[in-house]
Amino acid sequence: MNALAPAATLTLTAPAKLNLMLRILGRRTDGYHELQTVFQLLDYGDTLTFITTDSDTIELDCPGVDVAPQHNLIYRAAQLIKQTCGNETLGARISVNKILPAGGGVGGGSSDAATTLLGLNALWQCGLDTDALAELGRQLGADVPVFVRGHSAFAEGVGEHLTPVSIEPRWYLVLVPDCHVSTAKLFSDPRLTRDSAAITLAALRDRRLDAQWLDEYSGNDFQPLVESLYPEVCLAREWLAQHGRAFLTGTGACVFAGFESEAAAQKVFAERPAGLRGFVAEGVNISPTYRQLAKFAVSIQTD
Repeated sequence: MNALAPAATLTLTAPAKLNLMLRILGRRTDGYHELQTVFQLLDYGDTLTFITTDSDTIELDCPGVDVAPQHNLIYRAAQLIKQTCGNETLGARISVNKILPAGGGVGGGSSDAATTLLGLNALWQCGLDTDALAELGRQLGADVPVFVRGHSAFAEGVGEHLTPVSIEPRWYLVLVPDCHVSTAKLFSDPRLTRDSAAITLAALRDRRLDAQWLDEYSGNDFQPLVESLYPEVCLAREWLAQHGRAFLTGTGACVFAGFESEAAAQKVFAERPAGLRGFVAEGVNISPTYRQLAKFAVSIQTD
C-alpha cells in the first residue's frame, strides 16, 4: 500500500435501490430462501465523507441513527476492510448524511456498507479488486454485493448471483409510509408465498429491460403479506396506484411507481397525502458512486 497524504478526503453517494421484481422460489435446507429480483439503482442516496486520520481507529458520525458503532454496517465494513488490508495503522473519520429511510426496502444500510468498502479501498489504496470487495460485502449482507459492483442487476440465490442488466431509463416516485417493516417477521410468516415460478436468463433477452418486460414481470411476493401486516403500506400503494403501476420494494415499507419524466413524477409527488414522505429519483444503470470514484482516481493522478 502506498503512503497517503495527511487528511485525504473522499465524499461518495451511497445510492438507493428498488426491486422492480421480487419472486420467492422456495426455502432452502439451510433456512434461507431462493429469490429472484431485479435491482434498479437510483441516482439518489446517503452521502458519506471519509477522511484519513493519523490514529489507528475508525470514528463514525452518523446523526439520527441510534445504533451502537459496533453494530453499524458502516463501522463493520470499515473494520472488515482494514483487517483485510492487513494494516492496523489505518484510521479514518466517517461522516454520514443519512436521508434514506431505515427499514424502507431501498437498501440504505447495505449501500452505506458497500460505499464504505469502495471508499476506504480507494482512500487507503488497499488495491482490492471488485470481486474481493464483493466477497467482503457478502459477509455483511445479501444486498451489499450489488452496490459494490455498482450496476443494476438481475439477482438469484439469496441475492448473491448477479447478472448486470440495462434498464430502460425512468424516473421513480418513492413513498415512505410511517412504519418499520421487520424482514425477519416476513420470512417467518407461514402466509408468505414461497413457490413462484422462476424466470430464466433467456427471458432477459439482450439484458435490456424495457417497459414491456417490466409490465410482464413486475411484482413483489412480499407485497400481500406486508400490506396485511402494515396497513400504512397498503394505503400508500393504493393512493400511488391511481397514478401508475405501484409496487412494494424489497422487504421494507416503501412503495414506488415509474414515470417517463421527472416532471410527471414530481407532479404526482406534489399531490401526495399530507404527512406522507418520499422522494423522486432517476433510475440509473451505473452507480453514481463509480462516477465519483473515477473522478477521485483522476485527481490523485494529477496531484
